[in-house]
Amino acid sequence: MPYTNVMNIASPIRTTGHTVCPHDCPSACALNVDLDADGRIGRVRGSPDNSYTAGVICAKVARYAERLYHPGRLLTPKRRKGAKGEGAWQEVSWDDALDEIASAFVKAEAAHGSEAVWPYFYAGTMGQVQRDSIERLRHAKRYSGFFGSICTNMAWTGYVMGTGALRGPDPREIAKADCVVIWGTNAVATQVNVMTHAMKARKERGAKIVVIDVYDNATMKQADLGLIVRPGTDAALACAVMHIAFRDGYADRAYMAQYADDPAGLEAHLLTRTPEWAAAITGLSVEEIETFARLIGTTKKTFFRLGYGFARQRNGSAGMHAALSVATVLGSWQYEGGGAFHNNGDIFRLNKAELMGTSYADPDIRMLDQSQIGRVLTGDAEALRHRGPVTALLIQNTNPVNVAPEQRLVKKGFLRDDLFVAVHEHFMTETAEVADIVLPATMFVEHGDVYRGGGHSHILLGPKIVEPPDTVRTNLFVIEELARRLGVADRPGFGLSEYHHIDHMLKASGWPGYDTLKEERWFDCQPEFRQAHYLDGFGHADGKFRFRPDWQNGNSPNKPPAKLGNLGPVAALPEFPDQVDLIETADAAHPFRLATSPARNFLNSTFSETPTSREKEGRPEVMVNPVDAVRLAIADGDVVRLGNTRGSLRIHARVTDAVKPGVLVAEGLWPNKAHLDGEGINVLTGADAVAPHGGAAFHDNKVWLEKAAG
Repeated sequence: MPYTNVMNIASPIRTTGHTVCPHDCPSACALNVDLDADGRIGRVRGSPDNSYTAGVICAKVARYAERLYHPGRLLTPKRRKGAKGEGAWQEVSWDDALDEIASAFVKAEAAHGSEAVWPYFYAGTMGQVQRDSIERLRHAKRYSGFFGSICTNMAWTGYVMGTGALRGPDPREIAKADCVVIWGTNAVATQVNVMTHAMKARKERGAKIVVIDVYDNATMKQADLGLIVRPGTDAALACAVMHIAFRDGYADRAYMAQYADDPAGLEAHLLTRTPEWAAAITGLSVEEIETFARLIGTTKKTFFRLGYGFARQRNGSAGMHAALSVATVLGSWQYEGGGAFHNNGDIFRLNKAELMGTSYADPDIRMLDQSQIGRVLTGDAEALRHRGPVTALLIQNTNPVNVAPEQRLVKKGFLRDDLFVAVHEHFMTETAEVADIVLPATMFVEHGDVYRGGGHSHILLGPKIVEPPDTVRTNLFVIEELARRLGVADRPGFGLSEYHHIDHMLKASGWPGYDTLKEERWFDCQPEFRQAHYLDGFGHADGKFRFRPDWQNGNSPNKPPAKLGNLGPVAALPEFPDQVDLIETADAAHPFRLATSPARNFLNSTFSETPTSREKEGRPEVMVNPVDAVRLAIADGDVVRLGNTRGSLRIHARVTDAVKPGVLVAEGLWPNKAHLDGEGINVLTGADAVAPHGGAAFHDNKVWLEKAAG
């Protein structure tokens, strides 16, 4: 193993460290980490003391030692030798590496202005300090802005258009529900704690579990009622369910009269949204739709756990809003164990102004769309906001050559000879492979940070519990050292340790400081029942839930700055909840719909480097229904080709009735090089902005499929 430093904890005989999972997941699990006498971690466990984690974590994090001590981990700074992507490197000192990065940024700014440099990051860590400090450098240097669009935009926007706030019932109330509807998230694979509380409800209350998704996955196998809908048709199901609720008396008219904006208008709108209408769109039977509507209509304590997956369509915001509206028509919000939950982002009220340097942000600096990095780097004028080129990148916490849409454009952009790229990473990812300088990064047990759980109600402290290798550095270190070299280290927010950033942030936000959080391990920020269930009014100024969202002018946590305006075909979004045909509908040339769903043992591109995760996932495959396989003479295990106007790739077929005819699912974000032709699944995904506030529609792709020749 590469290092055996002593553990950085108060007592050498202590055998358990307490921290937080840092990865891009709403669960933000509280962790207990086994530590040996040499300061090495062993098994990682969920904390039984945290009422949401409840002692349960996913298997990939439980075996985190495999990642921390991986023999392929980056341990020294490297400089590229030869052509980009050639794989030739030489080790350099930290000082030399940082000097070269700073020099390249100065040259880029001198040639094309400060906007030529684009600090690019995302959610490889959800720690507030290690993730968001890059923004402070951006603002201090007036580098190009970063519009984070790749993950949450459609889901958060659709939810907040209805509720007026990004919060909801306590997720622990799932255990108190009589029916749990898990809609658009494969929770067994991606949010295991949702299942912890749902199973408790089943065991203790006899609760029914309903799962709605585009294929028969691990979560659906736990369902009492599983509904497999065609991708992008969730709003049609929601509308038919609300139609039945009005028709059969399940709708809570008294509740809507008090809490909703236009229930009469909604009822009139839904008159034609019959189960027969929805069946033709969703692929469900009329009986399945009626059964679902009857179950939730007669079960007051129905908890709708709304995920991200079904919103990653070009009509995703409308789909989220429609699903959310079901809880309002039924009046589910009134009951403990009822209502609709998506994310608790609004309850934490963390003041990150000092951390992010927002006080010296220049509003005239352009904002570039994260999802359109391929277009930005290949000179698309619209993506560049009709300003100069990007000629230098600093990348932390993300792997865009693998995870970003329009992968061929992304790769082409990164291979430009005039583009300088610095990547701070744990492993030699495919983005790092095309960089000029690669810096080795600490992992979460090796540095301190603070976390918030979007899927629950806690702010949690993740202290450093082991010493890192001598040659790796934190994200914060890199930002501080570049700021010093670039002449902005005297600006507010620089020169602070993790401790001081966390302490200042908490106190500025009205919470107790670092020392109290260290003692308590987490703060439970869950609002009291009436506020969480909107019983004193929803988050809009008039207190009403919006059946008629203001797509043009409404607010959301991910709303683009005014200089960008609304994005995508906003005018096409519906007045009331409705199915809206903005998706890439299958056609004669592209008869299949492809979803690129998460794998159980990967998290985006993270964990795809660990042997156990790779072994459990096997190889890149696409699921094909047996009816389609017979028609195309495809056998299980055959090599097939998928394609659309963006490109094509070869992949092995898995023939299974887990998907419906006409639907394909490719699970897991495998490295590009793991695919047969060295190109990954995001060759097929698009980067066009989704209405109204942008985002990437990863699960919304029309493709053709054929058996590969020879």
